[in-house]
Amino acid sequence: MKVQFNKLTLAMLGLGLSSMALASDPLYPQQWHLHNTGQDGFSASSGTPGQDLNTQLTQAFGIAGVGVKVAVIDTGVQIDHPDLAQNVVTGSLNFMEDTGYPADYPFDYHGHGTSVAGLIAAVGNNNEGVRGVASSASLVGYNYLGAQSMEAWLASHGATKESADVRVFNQSYGFSPIDPITYLPETDPELALIEQVTADVSANAQYGRGAVFVKSAGNGYRYFNTGNFFVLPGDFFAGGNNLGLPMHNSNQSYDNVNYFNFVTSATDANGQRTSYSSVGSNVWVSAPGGEYGRDFPAMVTTDLMGCEDGSNTSAGLGENQLHGGTEYDPSCDYTSTMNGTSSAAPNTSGVIAAVMSTNHALSARDVRALVVDTARKTDNDHPGVALDFVNAQGETVSYQAIDAWQENAAGYAFHAYYGFGTPDLDAAMSKARMTNSVLPQLQTTEWQNVTADVAIPDASLAGGESVMKVESNLTVEQVQVRLTLDHARLPDLAIELISPAGTRSVLLTPRNGLVGQALNPEITGFDSQIMASNQFYGENAKGDWTLRAVDTNGEEVFSFIAYINRDNIFQIPLNNNAEDGVIKSWDMRIFGH
Repeated sequence: MKVQFNKLTLAMLGLGLSSMALASDPLYPQQWHLHNTGQDGFSASSGTPGQDLNTQLTQAFGIAGVGVKVAVIDTGVQIDHPDLAQNVVTGSLNFMEDTGYPADYPFDYHGHGTSVAGLIAAVGNNNEGVRGVASSASLVGYNYLGAQSMEAWLASHGATKESADVRVFNQSYGFSPIDPITYLPETDPELALIEQVTADVSANAQYGRGAVFVKSAGNGYRYFNTGNFFVLPGDFFAGGNNLGLPMHNSNQSYDNVNYFNFVTSATDANGQRTSYSSVGSNVWVSAPGGEYGRDFPAMVTTDLMGCEDGSNTSAGLGENQLHGGTEYDPSCDYTSTMNGTSSAAPNTSGVIAAVMSTNHALSARDVRALVVDTARKTDNDHPGVALDFVNAQGETVSYQAIDAWQENAAGYAFHAYYGFGTPDLDAAMSKARMTNSVLPQLQTTEWQNVTADVAIPDASLAGGESVMKVESNLTVEQVQVRLTLDHARLPDLAIELISPAGTRSVLLTPRNGLVGQALNPEITGFDSQIMASNQFYGENAKGDWTLRAVDTNGEEVFSFIAYINRDNIFQIPLNNNAEDGVIKSWDMRIFGH
Protein backbone atom coordinates (compact mmCIF):
# COMPACT_ATOMS: atom_id res chain seq x y z
CA MET A 1 0.00 0.00 0.00
CA LYS A 2 1.36 3.43 -0.91
CA VAL A 3 1.63 5.99 1.87
CA GLN A 4 -0.03 9.28 0.98
CA PHE A 5 1.04 12.56 2.57
CA ASN A 6 -1.09 15.67 2.59
CA LYS A 7 -0.74 19.16 4.09
CA LEU A 8 -2.28 18.03 7.38
CA THR A 9 0.23 15.19 7.70
CA LEU A 10 3.09 17.58 7.07
CA ALA A 11 1.78 20.08 9.59
CA MET A 12 1.51 17.32 12.21
CA LEU A 13 5.16 16.53 11.55
CA GLY A 14 6.04 20.16 12.13
CA LEU A 15 7.02 20.51 8.49
CA GLY A 16 4.78 23.21 7.10
CA LEU A 17 4.74 23.75 3.37
CA SER A 18 6.58 27.04 3.70
CA SER A 19 9.66 25.19 4.93
CA MET A 20 9.37 22.78 2.01
CA ALA A 21 9.81 25.56 -0.53
CA LEU A 22 13.43 26.04 0.63
CA ALA A 23 13.80 29.12 -1.50
CA SER A 24 17.53 29.46 -0.74
CA ASP A 25 18.14 27.67 -4.05
CA PRO A 26 16.94 30.44 -6.39
CA LEU A 27 16.30 28.23 -9.45
CA TYR A 28 14.60 25.45 -7.45
CA PRO A 29 11.07 26.81 -8.11
CA GLN A 30 11.57 25.95 -11.80
CA GLN A 31 12.83 22.39 -11.16
CA TRP A 32 9.57 20.70 -12.04
CA HIS A 33 11.02 17.21 -11.75
CA LEU A 34 11.40 17.75 -7.99
CA HIS A 35 8.06 19.47 -7.39
CA ASN A 36 5.80 20.07 -10.38
CA THR A 37 3.40 22.92 -9.75
CA GLY A 38 2.75 23.54 -13.44
CA GLN A 39 5.78 25.80 -13.89
CA ASP A 40 7.36 26.31 -17.31
CA GLY A 41 11.02 25.55 -16.49
CA PHE A 42 11.97 28.71 -18.42
CA SER A 43 10.34 27.32 -21.61
CA ALA A 44 7.34 28.53 -23.59
CA SER A 45 4.82 26.17 -21.97
CA SER A 46 4.02 24.63 -18.61
CA GLY A 47 3.71 21.09 -17.28
CA THR A 48 1.07 19.25 -15.28
CA PRO A 49 1.13 19.65 -11.49
CA GLY A 50 2.11 16.49 -9.65
CA GLN A 51 4.08 14.93 -12.52
CA ASP A 52 7.38 14.71 -10.67
CA LEU A 53 9.53 12.45 -8.47
CA ASN A 54 7.48 13.29 -5.35
CA THR A 55 10.41 14.50 -3.25
CA GLN A 56 8.97 17.04 -0.83
CA LEU A 57 8.66 14.98 2.34
CA THR A 58 12.08 13.39 1.84
CA GLN A 59 13.62 16.84 1.45
CA ALA A 60 11.80 18.11 4.51
CA PHE A 61 13.20 15.21 6.53
CA GLY A 62 16.67 16.14 5.31
CA ILE A 63 17.17 12.71 3.72
CA ALA A 64 19.33 13.62 0.79
CA GLY A 65 21.95 10.96 0.13
CA VAL A 66 24.21 11.60 3.11
CA GLY A 67 26.94 8.96 3.25
CA VAL A 68 26.22 7.60 -0.26
CA LYS A 69 28.84 8.04 -2.98
CA VAL A 70 27.59 8.43 -6.55
CA ALA A 71 29.82 8.13 -9.62
CA VAL A 72 29.06 10.11 -12.78
CA ILE A 73 30.51 8.09 -15.67
CA ASP A 74 30.27 10.59 -18.49
CA THR A 75 32.08 13.34 -20.39
CA GLY A 76 33.52 14.49 -17.06
CA VAL A 77 32.36 16.75 -14.23
CA GLN A 78 33.37 20.32 -13.45
CA ILE A 79 33.98 19.42 -9.82
CA ASP A 80 34.80 22.99 -8.74
CA HIS A 81 31.38 24.26 -9.85
CA PRO A 82 29.99 26.34 -6.96
CA ASP A 83 26.84 24.20 -6.79
CA LEU A 84 28.74 20.87 -6.83
CA ALA A 85 32.06 21.43 -5.03
CA GLN A 86 30.72 20.95 -1.49
CA ASN A 87 29.53 17.44 -2.37
CA VAL A 88 32.60 16.37 -4.34
CA VAL A 89 34.91 13.89 -2.59
CA THR A 90 38.21 12.31 -3.57
CA GLY A 91 38.27 9.62 -6.22
CA SER A 92 37.51 11.38 -9.51
CA LEU A 93 39.66 10.47 -12.52
CA ASN A 94 40.62 12.17 -15.77
CA PHE A 95 41.43 9.30 -18.14
CA MET A 96 42.78 11.60 -20.85
CA GLU A 97 45.24 13.52 -18.70
CA ASP A 98 45.86 11.07 -15.84
CA THR A 99 44.78 13.51 -13.12
CA GLY A 100 42.12 13.68 -10.42
CA TYR A 101 40.25 16.51 -12.15
CA PRO A 102 37.74 14.90 -14.57
CA ALA A 103 37.63 17.81 -17.00
CA ASP A 104 34.23 18.01 -18.69
CA TYR A 105 35.26 18.82 -22.22
CA PRO A 106 32.70 21.16 -23.81
CA PHE A 107 33.54 20.57 -27.45
CA ASP A 108 31.03 17.84 -28.33
CA TYR A 109 28.85 17.34 -25.29
CA HIS A 110 28.47 20.91 -23.97
CA GLY A 111 29.04 20.01 -20.32
CA HIS A 112 26.83 16.90 -20.39
CA GLY A 113 28.44 15.26 -17.34
CA THR A 114 28.30 18.45 -15.27
CA SER A 115 24.57 18.73 -15.95
CA VAL A 116 24.10 15.06 -15.03
CA ALA A 117 25.98 15.60 -11.76
CA GLY A 118 23.76 18.55 -10.87
CA LEU A 119 20.60 16.52 -11.28
CA ILE A 120 21.94 13.91 -8.89
CA ALA A 121 23.59 15.99 -6.21
CA ALA A 122 23.73 19.75 -6.73
CA VAL A 123 24.10 21.14 -3.20
CA GLY A 124 20.82 22.07 -1.55
CA ASN A 125 20.00 25.16 0.51
CA ASN A 126 23.29 26.93 -0.23
CA ASN A 127 21.90 30.06 -1.90
CA GLU A 128 23.21 28.76 -5.25
CA GLY A 129 21.14 27.97 -8.33
CA VAL A 130 19.63 24.48 -8.22
CA ARG A 131 19.21 21.38 -6.06
CA GLY A 132 19.91 17.73 -6.75
CA VAL A 133 17.51 14.91 -6.00
CA ALA A 134 20.06 13.70 -3.43
CA SER A 135 21.49 17.09 -2.57
CA SER A 136 23.87 15.84 0.15
CA ALA A 137 25.24 12.77 -1.64
CA SER A 138 28.96 12.48 -2.32
CA LEU A 139 30.06 12.90 -5.93
CA VAL A 140 32.94 11.61 -8.04
CA GLY A 141 33.31 12.01 -11.78
CA TYR A 142 34.97 10.05 -14.58
CA ASN A 143 35.42 11.37 -18.12
CA TYR A 144 35.17 7.83 -19.45
CA LEU A 145 33.42 8.85 -22.68
CA GLY A 146 36.57 10.58 -23.86
CA ALA A 147 38.77 7.52 -23.37
CA GLN A 148 36.71 4.37 -23.77
CA SER A 149 39.28 1.71 -23.01
CA MET A 150 38.61 -1.44 -21.00
CA GLU A 151 40.98 -0.14 -18.34
CA ALA A 152 38.94 3.08 -18.06
CA TRP A 153 35.71 1.07 -17.91
CA LEU A 154 37.02 -1.05 -15.02
CA ALA A 155 38.33 1.97 -13.11
CA SER A 156 35.02 3.83 -13.45
CA HIS A 157 32.65 0.92 -12.82
CA GLY A 158 33.79 -0.26 -9.40
CA ALA A 159 36.54 -2.73 -10.25
CA THR A 160 39.39 -0.79 -8.64
CA LYS A 161 40.03 0.39 -5.09
CA GLU A 162 39.37 4.01 -6.13
CA SER A 163 35.78 3.22 -7.13
CA ALA A 164 35.09 0.32 -4.75
CA ASP A 165 33.17 2.50 -2.28
CA VAL A 166 30.73 3.89 -4.86
CA ARG A 167 27.14 2.78 -4.26
CA VAL A 168 25.45 4.29 -7.32
CA PHE A 169 27.00 4.37 -10.80
CA ASN A 170 25.24 6.68 -13.26
CA GLN A 171 25.67 5.75 -16.93
CA SER A 172 24.02 8.39 -19.11
CA TYR A 173 25.44 6.94 -22.29
CA GLY A 174 24.77 4.16 -24.78
CA PHE A 175 24.70 3.17 -28.43
CA SER A 176 22.09 2.31 -31.05
CA PRO A 177 23.14 -0.44 -33.48
CA ILE A 178 21.82 -1.10 -36.98
CA ASP A 179 23.32 -4.60 -37.00
CA PRO A 180 22.28 -7.51 -34.79
CA ILE A 181 25.02 -8.37 -32.30
CA THR A 182 26.10 -11.82 -31.21
CA TYR A 183 26.13 -11.98 -27.41
CA LEU A 184 28.25 -14.88 -26.18
CA PRO A 185 30.28 -14.06 -23.06
CA GLU A 186 31.26 -17.72 -23.11
CA THR A 187 33.58 -16.96 -26.05
CA ASP A 188 34.11 -13.17 -25.68
CA PRO A 189 36.43 -12.32 -22.75
CA GLU A 190 35.44 -8.64 -22.70
CA LEU A 191 31.71 -9.38 -22.45
CA ALA A 192 32.46 -11.99 -19.79
CA LEU A 193 34.50 -9.50 -17.77
CA ILE A 194 31.74 -6.85 -17.92
CA GLU A 195 29.16 -9.39 -16.72
CA GLN A 196 31.47 -10.57 -13.95
CA VAL A 197 32.30 -7.06 -12.71
CA THR A 198 28.74 -5.72 -12.73
CA ALA A 199 27.51 -8.85 -10.94
CA ASP A 200 30.28 -8.71 -8.34
CA VAL A 201 30.02 -4.96 -7.66
CA SER A 202 26.22 -5.12 -7.52
CA ALA A 203 26.35 -7.83 -4.86
CA ASN A 204 29.56 -7.26 -2.91
CA ALA A 205 30.57 -3.58 -2.96
CA GLN A 206 30.52 -1.71 0.32
CA TYR A 207 30.92 -4.73 2.60
CA GLY A 208 28.28 -6.80 0.92
CA ARG A 209 25.58 -4.15 0.54
CA GLY A 210 26.29 -3.79 -3.16
CA ALA A 211 25.92 -0.98 -5.67
CA VAL A 212 23.33 0.00 -8.27
CA PHE A 213 24.20 0.68 -11.90
CA VAL A 214 21.68 3.10 -13.43
CA LYS A 215 21.54 3.21 -17.23
CA SER A 216 19.78 5.43 -19.76
CA ALA A 217 17.51 3.58 -22.21
CA GLY A 218 18.48 5.61 -25.29
CA ASN A 219 17.12 8.52 -27.29
CA GLY A 220 16.13 6.80 -30.51
CA TYR A 221 12.34 6.61 -30.66
CA ARG A 222 12.04 8.79 -33.77
CA TYR A 223 15.57 8.32 -35.19
CA PHE A 224 19.07 7.63 -33.94
CA ASN A 225 22.72 8.29 -34.68
CA THR A 226 24.80 5.24 -35.46
CA GLY A 227 28.11 7.11 -35.61
CA ASN A 228 28.47 7.93 -39.30
CA PHE A 229 24.88 8.88 -40.03
CA PHE A 230 21.40 9.23 -38.63
CA VAL A 231 18.94 6.39 -39.24
CA LEU A 232 15.43 7.68 -39.92
CA PRO A 233 12.20 5.90 -40.88
CA GLY A 234 11.47 5.97 -44.59
CA ASP A 235 8.44 8.24 -44.12
CA PHE A 236 10.25 10.79 -41.93
CA PHE A 237 10.49 13.69 -44.40
CA ALA A 238 6.93 13.03 -45.58
CA GLY A 239 5.73 13.78 -42.06
CA GLY A 240 5.42 10.15 -40.99
CA ASN A 241 6.17 8.72 -37.58
CA ASN A 242 7.22 5.14 -38.34
CA LEU A 243 3.62 4.02 -37.71
CA GLY A 244 4.02 5.11 -34.10
CA LEU A 245 6.77 2.60 -33.31
CA PRO A 246 10.31 3.17 -32.02
CA MET A 247 13.25 3.08 -34.40
CA HIS A 248 15.48 2.16 -31.47
CA ASN A 249 13.99 -0.39 -29.13
CA SER A 250 16.13 -0.32 -26.00
CA ASN A 251 16.56 -4.11 -26.27
CA GLN A 252 18.60 -3.64 -29.47
CA SER A 253 21.56 -2.48 -27.32
CA TYR A 254 23.10 -5.35 -25.37
CA ASP A 255 24.41 -3.11 -22.57
CA ASN A 256 20.76 -2.25 -21.81
CA VAL A 257 19.98 -5.95 -21.39
CA ASN A 258 22.38 -6.55 -18.48
CA TYR A 259 20.20 -7.44 -15.45
CA PHE A 260 22.45 -5.32 -13.23
CA ASN A 261 21.79 -2.16 -15.27
CA PHE A 262 18.67 -0.43 -13.94
CA VAL A 263 17.44 0.91 -17.29
CA THR A 264 15.45 4.15 -17.28
CA SER A 265 13.28 5.73 -19.99
CA ALA A 266 12.15 9.37 -19.95
CA THR A 267 8.95 11.29 -19.27
CA ASP A 268 8.06 14.91 -19.92
CA ALA A 269 6.54 17.53 -17.62
CA ASN A 270 3.09 16.07 -18.33
CA GLY A 271 4.09 12.56 -17.23
CA GLN A 272 4.11 11.15 -20.78
CA ARG A 273 6.88 9.51 -22.80
CA THR A 274 9.18 12.12 -24.26
CA SER A 275 9.34 12.39 -28.03
CA TYR A 276 12.80 10.81 -28.18
CA SER A 277 12.87 8.17 -25.43
CA SER A 278 13.78 4.64 -26.42
CA VAL A 279 11.54 2.08 -24.75
CA GLY A 280 11.26 -1.66 -24.34
CA SER A 281 10.52 -4.62 -22.13
CA ASN A 282 13.94 -4.18 -20.49
CA VAL A 283 12.98 -0.79 -18.94
CA TRP A 284 12.63 -0.79 -15.13
CA VAL A 285 11.28 2.74 -14.53
CA SER A 286 10.66 5.99 -16.37
CA ALA A 287 11.89 9.22 -14.80
CA PRO A 288 11.61 12.89 -15.77
CA GLY A 289 13.85 13.73 -18.71
CA GLY A 290 11.94 16.63 -20.24
CA GLU A 291 11.80 17.88 -23.79
CA TYR A 292 14.21 20.43 -25.27
CA GLY A 293 13.63 23.45 -23.04
CA ARG A 294 12.39 25.83 -25.69
CA ASP A 295 8.78 24.98 -26.48
CA PHE A 296 8.42 22.53 -23.57
CA PRO A 297 10.22 22.21 -20.22
CA ALA A 298 13.55 20.41 -19.96
CA MET A 299 15.77 20.01 -16.88
CA VAL A 300 17.07 22.99 -14.93
CA THR A 301 20.52 21.96 -13.69
CA THR A 302 24.19 22.87 -13.50
CA ASP A 303 26.15 23.86 -16.61
CA LEU A 304 29.81 24.55 -17.33
CA MET A 305 30.71 27.81 -15.60
CA GLY A 306 30.76 31.02 -17.57
CA CYS A 307 29.06 32.30 -20.70
CA GLU A 308 31.59 30.84 -23.16
CA ASP A 309 31.31 27.10 -22.51
CA GLY A 310 28.49 24.66 -22.00
CA SER A 311 24.86 24.78 -23.12
CA ASN A 312 24.13 28.23 -21.71
CA THR A 313 26.29 30.83 -23.45
CA SER A 314 26.06 34.52 -24.28
CA ALA A 315 25.17 33.49 -27.83
CA GLY A 316 22.02 31.79 -26.52
CA LEU A 317 20.17 34.95 -25.50
CA GLY A 318 16.49 34.47 -26.30
CA GLU A 319 16.78 30.68 -26.52
CA ASN A 320 14.63 30.58 -23.39
CA GLN A 321 14.08 32.71 -20.31
CA LEU A 322 17.27 31.50 -18.57
CA HIS A 323 19.99 31.38 -21.21
CA GLY A 324 22.25 34.10 -22.51
CA GLY A 325 23.40 35.82 -19.32
CA THR A 326 19.96 36.82 -18.10
CA GLU A 327 18.95 38.21 -14.72
CA TYR A 328 18.13 34.68 -13.55
CA ASP A 329 21.69 33.49 -14.17
CA PRO A 330 24.00 36.32 -15.26
CA SER A 331 27.11 34.09 -15.05
CA CYS A 332 25.61 31.34 -17.27
CA ASP A 333 26.42 28.62 -14.70
CA TYR A 334 23.13 26.77 -15.21
CA THR A 335 21.10 25.40 -18.08
CA SER A 336 17.41 24.79 -18.73
CA THR A 337 17.83 22.70 -21.91
CA MET A 338 19.29 19.48 -20.46
CA ASN A 339 17.12 16.55 -21.54
CA GLY A 340 17.18 12.97 -22.76
CA THR A 341 17.26 9.64 -21.02
CA SER A 342 20.61 11.13 -19.99
CA SER A 343 18.50 13.21 -17.59
CA ALA A 344 16.12 10.44 -16.60
CA ALA A 345 19.01 8.24 -15.45
CA PRO A 346 20.55 10.76 -12.97
CA ASN A 347 17.12 11.61 -11.60
CA THR A 348 16.73 7.89 -10.89
CA SER A 349 20.26 7.74 -9.46
CA GLY A 350 19.36 10.58 -7.10
CA VAL A 351 16.25 8.72 -5.94
CA ILE A 352 18.31 5.58 -5.27
CA ALA A 353 20.98 7.50 -3.37
CA ALA A 354 18.34 9.21 -1.21
CA VAL A 355 16.64 5.88 -0.44
CA MET A 356 20.00 4.34 0.44
CA SER A 357 20.68 7.14 2.90
CA THR A 358 17.32 6.47 4.54
CA ASN A 359 18.47 3.01 5.58
CA HIS A 360 22.13 2.20 4.99
CA ALA A 361 21.59 -1.45 5.89
CA LEU A 362 19.53 -2.14 2.77
CA SER A 363 21.26 -3.98 -0.05
CA ALA A 364 21.42 -2.57 -3.55
CA ARG A 365 18.85 -5.13 -4.73
CA ASP A 366 16.59 -4.20 -1.83
CA VAL A 367 16.70 -0.56 -2.88
CA ARG A 368 15.99 -1.42 -6.52
CA ALA A 369 13.03 -3.51 -5.38
CA LEU A 370 11.71 -0.68 -3.21
CA VAL A 371 11.86 1.73 -6.15
CA VAL A 372 9.96 -0.78 -8.32
CA ASP A 373 7.42 -1.59 -5.60
CA THR A 374 6.59 2.06 -4.95
CA ALA A 375 6.77 3.39 -8.52
CA ARG A 376 3.51 4.95 -9.65
CA LYS A 377 1.78 4.50 -12.97
CA THR A 378 1.90 7.46 -15.31
CA ASP A 379 -0.01 8.20 -18.51
CA ASN A 380 -2.52 5.63 -17.28
CA ASP A 381 -4.76 5.63 -20.33
CA HIS A 382 -2.08 5.21 -22.96
CA PRO A 383 -3.42 2.55 -25.38
CA GLY A 384 -0.10 1.21 -26.58
CA VAL A 385 0.57 0.97 -30.32
CA ALA A 386 -1.36 -1.22 -32.74
CA LEU A 387 0.31 -1.91 -36.08
CA ASP A 388 -1.99 -2.44 -39.07
CA PHE A 389 -0.57 -4.34 -42.05
CA VAL A 390 -1.74 -6.33 -45.06
CA ASN A 391 -1.19 -10.03 -44.53
CA ALA A 392 -0.20 -12.62 -47.12
CA GLN A 393 -3.89 -13.18 -47.98
CA GLY A 394 -4.41 -9.49 -48.78
CA GLU A 395 -6.39 -8.77 -45.60
CA THR A 396 -5.71 -5.80 -43.34
CA VAL A 397 -4.95 -7.12 -39.86
CA SER A 398 -3.79 -5.51 -36.62
CA TYR A 399 -0.88 -6.50 -34.38
CA GLN A 400 -0.57 -5.03 -30.86
CA ALA A 401 3.11 -4.14 -30.99
CA ILE A 402 3.11 -2.20 -27.70
CA ASP A 403 0.54 -3.06 -25.06
CA ALA A 404 -1.34 -0.64 -22.85
CA TRP A 405 -0.60 -0.96 -19.14
CA GLN A 406 -0.86 -4.67 -18.32
CA GLU A 407 -0.94 -6.34 -14.90
CA ASN A 408 1.04 -9.56 -14.77
CA ALA A 409 0.14 -12.69 -12.80
CA ALA A 410 2.00 -11.36 -9.75
CA GLY A 411 -0.01 -8.12 -9.71
CA TYR A 412 2.67 -5.80 -11.12
CA ALA A 413 1.54 -3.27 -13.73
CA PHE A 414 3.98 -2.80 -16.61
CA HIS A 415 4.19 -0.71 -19.79
CA ALA A 416 7.03 -0.90 -22.31
CA TYR A 417 7.17 2.92 -22.33
CA TYR A 418 7.43 3.29 -18.57
CA GLY A 419 8.51 -0.03 -17.04
CA PHE A 420 6.85 -0.17 -13.62
CA GLY A 421 6.24 3.59 -13.60
CA THR A 422 7.83 6.78 -12.28
CA PRO A 423 9.94 6.58 -9.10
CA ASP A 424 8.11 7.96 -6.06
CA LEU A 425 10.85 9.05 -3.69
CA ASP A 426 8.64 9.85 -0.70
CA ALA A 427 6.89 6.48 -0.92
CA ALA A 428 10.18 4.58 -1.36
CA MET A 429 11.78 6.52 1.50
CA SER A 430 8.87 5.83 3.84
CA LYS A 431 8.95 2.13 3.06
CA ALA A 432 12.75 1.98 3.42
CA ARG A 433 12.56 3.48 6.92
CA MET A 434 10.54 0.49 8.09
CA THR A 435 12.27 -2.27 6.07
CA ASN A 436 15.18 -4.50 7.06
CA SER A 437 15.33 -6.48 3.83
CA VAL A 438 13.19 -6.92 0.73
CA LEU A 439 14.50 -9.75 -1.41
CA PRO A 440 16.16 -13.10 -0.70
CA GLN A 441 19.54 -13.78 -2.26
CA LEU A 442 19.74 -13.51 -6.05
CA GLN A 443 19.74 -16.77 -8.00
CA THR A 444 20.41 -17.12 -11.72
CA THR A 445 19.61 -20.17 -13.79
CA GLU A 446 22.05 -21.54 -16.35
CA TRP A 447 21.29 -20.79 -19.98
CA GLN A 448 18.74 -23.36 -21.18
CA ASN A 449 18.58 -24.11 -24.93
CA VAL A 450 15.88 -25.24 -27.34
CA THR A 451 16.49 -26.20 -30.96
CA ALA A 452 13.36 -25.05 -32.75
CA ASP A 453 13.65 -25.06 -36.56
CA VAL A 454 10.23 -23.41 -36.79
CA ALA A 455 9.09 -21.44 -39.85
CA ILE A 456 8.05 -17.77 -39.55
CA PRO A 457 5.38 -17.26 -42.23
CA ASP A 458 5.61 -14.00 -44.15
CA ALA A 459 3.08 -11.31 -43.20
CA SER A 460 1.06 -13.47 -40.84
CA LEU A 461 -0.29 -13.00 -37.33
CA ALA A 462 0.14 -16.76 -36.83
CA GLY A 463 3.88 -16.33 -36.47
CA GLY A 464 6.24 -19.13 -35.58
CA GLU A 465 6.55 -20.36 -32.00
CA SER A 466 8.69 -22.62 -29.86
CA VAL A 467 8.18 -23.85 -26.29
CA MET A 468 10.73 -24.30 -23.50
CA LYS A 469 9.87 -26.16 -20.29
CA VAL A 470 11.46 -24.68 -17.15
CA GLU A 471 11.68 -26.77 -13.98
CA SER A 472 13.03 -24.00 -11.71
CA ASN A 473 10.66 -22.65 -9.04
CA LEU A 474 12.31 -19.21 -8.94
CA THR A 475 10.32 -16.04 -8.46
CA VAL A 476 11.24 -14.06 -11.58
CA GLU A 477 12.97 -10.69 -11.53
CA GLN A 478 14.21 -10.62 -15.14
CA VAL A 479 14.23 -13.05 -18.05
CA GLN A 480 16.92 -12.95 -20.75
CA VAL A 481 16.61 -14.58 -24.17
CA ARG A 482 19.26 -15.21 -26.81
CA LEU A 483 17.73 -15.83 -30.22
CA THR A 484 19.16 -17.34 -33.39
CA LEU A 485 17.01 -17.14 -36.52
CA ASP A 486 17.16 -16.68 -40.27
CA HIS A 487 15.24 -13.80 -41.80
CA ALA A 488 16.13 -11.57 -44.72
CA ARG A 489 14.38 -8.43 -43.38
CA LEU A 490 14.73 -8.13 -39.62
CA PRO A 491 12.65 -4.93 -39.13
CA ASP A 492 9.56 -6.94 -40.13
CA LEU A 493 9.78 -9.05 -37.00
CA ALA A 494 8.12 -8.76 -33.62
CA ILE A 495 9.61 -11.07 -30.98
CA GLU A 496 7.38 -12.13 -28.08
CA LEU A 497 7.87 -14.18 -24.94
CA ILE A 498 4.87 -15.64 -23.07
CA SER A 499 5.22 -16.88 -19.50
CA PRO A 500 3.65 -20.03 -18.03
CA ALA A 501 1.07 -17.71 -16.40
CA GLY A 502 0.09 -16.30 -19.81
CA THR A 503 1.77 -12.89 -19.56
CA ARG A 504 2.88 -11.71 -23.01
CA SER A 505 5.93 -9.48 -23.37
CA VAL A 506 7.04 -8.00 -26.70
CA LEU A 507 10.83 -8.24 -26.53
CA LEU A 508 11.45 -6.53 -29.85
CA THR A 509 9.01 -4.25 -31.67
CA PRO A 510 8.80 -4.32 -35.48
CA ARG A 511 9.76 -1.45 -37.81
CA ASN A 512 12.92 -1.00 -35.76
CA GLY A 513 16.29 0.28 -36.96
CA LEU A 514 18.03 -3.10 -37.32
CA VAL A 515 18.53 -2.31 -40.99
CA GLY A 516 22.16 -3.33 -41.43
CA GLN A 517 21.16 -6.03 -43.92
CA ALA A 518 20.65 -3.28 -46.52
CA LEU A 519 24.35 -2.41 -46.25
CA ASN A 520 25.76 -5.84 -45.47
CA PRO A 521 24.24 -8.81 -47.32
CA GLU A 522 26.20 -11.21 -45.11
CA ILE A 523 23.71 -10.52 -42.30
CA THR A 524 21.17 -13.32 -42.61
CA GLY A 525 19.32 -12.89 -39.29
CA PHE A 526 20.08 -13.14 -35.57
CA ASP A 527 22.96 -15.10 -34.10
CA SER A 528 22.48 -15.23 -30.32
CA GLN A 529 20.83 -11.79 -30.25
CA ILE A 530 20.14 -10.97 -26.59
CA MET A 531 16.92 -9.38 -25.30
CA ALA A 532 15.38 -9.06 -21.84
CA SER A 533 12.06 -8.51 -20.13
CA ASN A 534 11.14 -7.28 -16.67
CA GLN A 535 7.44 -7.76 -17.35
CA PHE A 536 7.30 -11.15 -15.59
CA TYR A 537 8.56 -9.65 -12.30
CA GLY A 538 7.18 -11.61 -9.35
CA GLU A 539 5.79 -14.51 -11.40
CA ASN A 540 6.83 -18.13 -10.88
CA ALA A 541 9.30 -19.41 -13.46
CA LYS A 542 8.16 -23.03 -13.54
CA GLY A 543 6.29 -24.25 -16.60
CA ASP A 544 6.16 -23.74 -20.36
CA TRP A 545 7.62 -20.54 -21.82
CA THR A 546 6.68 -19.73 -25.42
CA LEU A 547 8.80 -17.67 -27.80
CA ARG A 548 7.04 -16.26 -30.88
CA ALA A 549 8.36 -14.47 -33.97
CA VAL A 550 5.73 -12.63 -36.00
CA ASP A 551 6.39 -11.20 -39.47
CA THR A 552 4.34 -8.00 -39.74
CA ASN A 553 5.21 -6.80 -43.23
CA GLY A 554 4.57 -8.29 -46.66
CA GLU A 555 5.28 -5.13 -48.64
CA GLU A 556 7.70 -5.63 -51.48
CA VAL A 557 10.05 -2.89 -50.29
CA PHE A 558 10.68 -1.43 -46.83
CA SER A 559 12.97 1.60 -46.75
CA PHE A 560 14.83 3.76 -44.29
CA ILE A 561 16.76 6.99 -44.64
CA ALA A 562 20.46 7.51 -43.99
CA TYR A 563 20.98 11.18 -43.15
CA ILE A 564 24.59 12.36 -43.22
CA ASN A 565 23.95 16.07 -43.72
CA ARG A 566 21.52 18.29 -45.60
CA ASP A 567 23.29 17.53 -48.86
CA ASN A 568 23.60 13.80 -48.27
CA ILE A 569 20.26 12.11 -47.63
CA PHE A 570 19.82 8.59 -48.97
CA GLN A 571 16.69 6.47 -49.21
CA ILE A 572 17.87 2.87 -48.71
CA PRO A 573 15.55 -0.01 -49.65
CA LEU A 574 15.22 -3.45 -48.07
CA ASN A 575 13.46 -6.01 -50.24
CA ASN A 576 10.96 -8.40 -48.70
CA ASN A 577 12.18 -11.83 -47.73
CA ALA A 578 11.66 -14.24 -50.62
CA GLU A 579 11.41 -17.19 -48.24
CA ASP A 580 9.83 -17.58 -44.81
CA GLY A 581 12.12 -16.96 -41.88
CA VAL A 582 13.13 -19.72 -39.46
CA ILE A 583 13.49 -19.72 -35.66
CA LYS A 584 16.58 -21.92 -35.45
CA SER A 585 17.19 -21.99 -31.67
CA TRP A 586 16.92 -19.92 -28.52
CA ASP A 587 18.41 -19.79 -25.04
CA MET A 588 16.83 -18.42 -21.87
CA ARG A 589 18.03 -17.69 -18.37
CA ILE A 590 16.19 -16.29 -15.38
CA PHE A 591 17.31 -13.91 -12.63
CA GLY A 592 15.22 -14.26 -9.51
CA HIS A 593 14.95 -15.54 -5.97
